[in-house]
Amino acid sequence: MTDAARSPEDLGRLAQSLLDELALVTDETGRVTRTYLSPAHARSIDLVGGWMRERGMTTALDAVATLRGRRPADEGAAPRTLLIGSHIDTVVDAGKLDGTLGVIGGILALEEIDRRGLRLPFAVEILAFGDEEGVRFPSALSSSSAATGTYRREWLEARDRDGVKLVEALAAFGCDPARIETATIDPAGVLGYLEIHIEQGPRLEHWGLPLGVVTSIAGQTRMSMTLTGMAGHAGTVPMDLRRDALAGLAEIILGVERIGRQGTGELVATVGRVQVFPGAGNTVPGRVEASLDVRAAADTPRLVALERIAWEAGRIAERRGLSFALERHVDVPTCPMDEDLQEAFARAVVSLGLDLRRLPSGAGHDAMAMARSFPSAMLFIRSKAGISHNPLEWSDPLDLGLGIEALVRTILDLAEKERGR
Repeated sequence: MTDAARSPEDLGRLAQSLLDELALVTDETGRVTRTYLSPAHARSIDLVGGWMRERGMTTALDAVATLRGRRPADEGAAPRTLLIGSHIDTVVDAGKLDGTLGVIGGILALEEIDRRGLRLPFAVEILAFGDEEGVRFPSALSSSSAATGTYRREWLEARDRDGVKLVEALAAFGCDPARIETATIDPAGVLGYLEIHIEQGPRLEHWGLPLGVVTSIAGQTRMSMTLTGMAGHAGTVPMDLRRDALAGLAEIILGVERIGRQGTGELVATVGRVQVFPGAGNTVPGRVEASLDVRAAADTPRLVALERIAWEAGRIAERRGLSFALERHVDVPTCPMDEDLQEAFARAVVSLGLDLRRLPSGAGHDAMAMARSFPSAMLFIRSKAGISHNPLEWSDPLDLGLGIEALVRTILDLAEKERGR
């Protein structure tokens, strides 16, 4: 005997309750902050893993702390595996939906398939990645990169703000950095990778649509900039003799903004983090470190902007008597989504009686790392005012439920196609 199918409204309310519960798992009281390999990350693995097991999945933690929940195939002698996932780490002072919706939505989609008594000719594995944001360490997308066998060993030597190396944090978490290769998933047995995610932008809201199929993910480059001058007494070093690293950075930041505004291909350029040394109010800053994030919907505008920024920053530093260094941490090309999986998502959206729109993603996602090895696709869910990476991040529960129902229908669409292979 099977249970009645939940409505999108019911699915959305259930998703919202789980998202609210997960948001309580945080490293900072009063706001959502859950960084990679932190105590809150460990507690979130326990919570989400429990939800997976309650719904009949087996769970495991791989060598880079990706939680994997597996539902076996119901039929087929040598079934393939469909991967579904997103991330459970957050930025500092985050919202409740970014990443976590893709994991919870995947869990609820499988629960709904089982409630309806439906059978699948493939296994499904839910992947809860731990390091998509790259907040604690400069290693964004490292968890999904490990799944595709493209993990960069130099990431292990990166340090957080407290000086802890990533390799040390993994070991303290109970993972074995020497066995990262075991986290790689063999593409020969994979049907594809699906990810549902809030849009994090305003286009779907502008169009009045709850869902949109993603065509591609913008390429992005993340770098760190270091400017070194000479620290000195704020009251005794004359203005014309100063080598003020922070003043130099301020000029560079204005140049980054100008270059971003002048670019094409939906180019955006951001300096989002600055550290000042020695950091005293009565001392001329002798050294500054800052982040640089450059993205575009095509590779050429991004690469041209990076060249311009590097040239102008070097010129500014030279004029001010400062040394300047750039270090590249993430460099990901523009990533098109798989056309067949896009069409499966599109058929699901249309079957719900919704108008179909397609759009690129300006934000990076685990899907861009997974696409290196597996056919990958994303479905966007409308974000209120396009706000994300912010406590005001919100999507209507009905939209969440429509996204989960679209995922259910996409899985069933792929099941029919798999039976016909």
